[in-house]
Amino acid sequence: MDQTDRKVLIIDPDIEDRKELADYLSREQYEVITGDGLTDAVKKLAQNRFPCIIVDVDLPEMKGYDAVSILKNIEPKTKVIVTTKKNSKNLEAKVREQDIFFYFIKSFGKEELKLAINNVFSK
Repeated sequence: MDQTDRKVLIIDPDIEDRKELADYLSREQYEVITGDGLTDAVKKLAQNRFPCIIVDVDLPEMKGYDAVSILKNIEPKTKVIVTTKKNSKNLEAKVREQDIFFYFIKSFGKEELKLAINNVFSK
């Protein structure tokens, strides 16, 4: 699979988190596009196909788990990974009710996330 097939869209309102993850995935040979909210995600999905979208739970417009259905309506085959800094049983339950590929807690380090993303592209 070449680089053009390895597109990842990162949607995170925290510019530091977004940049850190984008840099990390770029080093792993992924083509990374970023945005800070659902509006950005919708615009970028209109321009490109992304096999993987990483979306933070705290978007400016709405909760990331509520945005999953919107993203999947635009690009049904995309795999959505939802991220959060602070987990709770209630939050995790809401996220897992959605059609997500993986739920990632940012404090766990990036190895688990990298494995999930690799799984998206190994199919």
